[in-house]
Amino acid sequence: MIKIIKKFFAFCNIENRKKFFISIWFNVFKSFFIALKIPAIAVIIHALLRGNIENHDILLALGIMLISVFFEGLFTAKSTMLQTEAGYDTCAKKRIYIAEHMRYLPMGYFNDNSIGKITSVTTNVMENLENVATRVIMLVCEGLLTTALIILMLFFFDYRIALILLFGFILFLLANSKLQKAASTLADKKINYDEKLVEKVLEYIQGMAEVKSYHLTGSKCKEVNEAILANKMINIEMELKLIPFMSLQSLIAKLTGVFMIAFSCIFYCFHSMDALIAIVMVISAFIIYSSLESAGQYSALLRVVDLSVDRVQDILNIPKMDISGLDIKPTKYDFDVKNISFSYAKKKIIDNISIYIPEKTKVAIVGPSGSGKTTLINLLARFWDVDNGEIIFGGHNVKEYDMDSLMNNFSFVFQSVYLFHDTIANNIRFERPDTPMKDVISAAKKACCHDFISSLPNGYDTIIGEGGANLSGGEKQRISIARAILKDAPIIFLDEATANVDPENENDLIHAIQKLTEEKTVIMIAHRLKTVQNADQILVVNKGRIVQKGRHDELMNQNGIYRKLINNRNKAINWELSK
Repeated sequence: MIKIIKKFFAFCNIENRKKFFISIWFNVFKSFFIALKIPAIAVIIHALLRGNIENHDILLALGIMLISVFFEGLFTAKSTMLQTEAGYDTCAKKRIYIAEHMRYLPMGYFNDNSIGKITSVTTNVMENLENVATRVIMLVCEGLLTTALIILMLFFFDYRIALILLFGFILFLLANSKLQKAASTLADKKINYDEKLVEKVLEYIQGMAEVKSYHLTGSKCKEVNEAILANKMINIEMELKLIPFMSLQSLIAKLTGVFMIAFSCIFYCFHSMDALIAIVMVISAFIIYSSLESAGQYSALLRVVDLSVDRVQDILNIPKMDISGLDIKPTKYDFDVKNISFSYAKKKIIDNISIYIPEKTKVAIVGPSGSGKTTLINLLARFWDVDNGEIIFGGHNVKEYDMDSLMNNFSFVFQSVYLFHDTIANNIRFERPDTPMKDVISAAKKACCHDFISSLPNGYDTIIGEGGANLSGGEKQRISIARAILKDAPIIFLDEATANVDPENENDLIHAIQKLTEEKTVIMIAHRLKTVQNADQILVVNKGRIVQKGRHDELMNQNGIYRKLINNRNKAINWELSK
């Protein structure tokens, strides 16, 4: 238990850890003022035993009680406020830190881990820490500290009753250790099932078109239903297995109180304890039960807190790419790639490639599916680091740049465009949020999307659905291009930017790409003849190697992969149903 509490505090930053510690001390003071009610009651009982209650007895008891109630309320409010601030601030900063950390993780991490698992950490797991952990840690600490404080105070009244309470407290802690062991086997399963549920629900939502097309609803939606059922069962199992241990803790707390009351009465009957002390001991027994009951009920969740911290730390402990380079502003924008190789999961994807890309030239990368085209672009953009060789950009190894200064030189237009749930204007100026509206409109005009944006009811203030759900593929591509135009980076990466565009949008999109790539170094993956035939250099990749290199006319005169790809593409374009 103590180990988990220490781990949680270590998880918090220094400022919030300090707030939690102050909050705990406020709880100790609160416990002290709660205990002050005992002397107030003792004053009245002493007067009753004396045979008459005088005014000063009433005033003294009232004064002590008012002090107790006032400071109990004050320290409760202060403690709760500090707990709330520290809990929410810790989780907010950890979420931001996770997002920043993931920016610099190798792309392989996102291949190895599903979006459901990553999402679960930033939602379910962080919510556990945000709402559950703070309350659990504070209540457990408060219950244990209050009990320890009362044990200490009772030694000043009667050491025999204090020893009974101490023995009961030790038994309570032993029962709690059994509870923690039982929880440890189930909490890990619970977190895993939570992740699985998020993963399957996300898959279901993202694949809604297929769900509707194939009527994958109700009992047919097997994987989602199984994930929901498994999640329900683990929660039920957790409750059923932990309830006996929680009941045992509660029984120990109650029996401790019973023994305190029983022995206080016995000692009084045998004249070894004053009536006043005996009554104080009886009242203390009820306070003890309340403190231990609170700590026992919530301690069952400590293992969930423990695993939640571990899940977050698992991500934060993943080594980032070395981004601690220099803030370099290159004077030229060429790539010199020297003997680079790269493997993923022990499979060699890029095998000893060397190329030179002069600045302000257009390079097209073509090749069969799975040949390594996208991986090559990812290595040039330093989404991954090469295993061997080096990539020189602007006269410097890409590893010499810090990540942000390197990315300032690159713009990307991907085949699958992601737009955020925000206005069209804010999506265009995503890289530069303070960009004036006139510059946003200018970029949109160059990207050939001003007209369709203007036709929308709210124009540039139109809210785009998550992922651009309420726009066509061509419209999303052109907004993405407008974003890249506004960034005005010297290097443009195009990954099949026109692959899934409908014919009526294709001319506008090609025109937008021409505007984007004027006077830029362009590196593109493409198969369409229109896109590659005017490239200054065409690189044909097969099985991770450059097998052909040259301009369109040169490669068409060679009996190689490039000519076969172009011929197959032309056949596919001219294909029609026979009459």
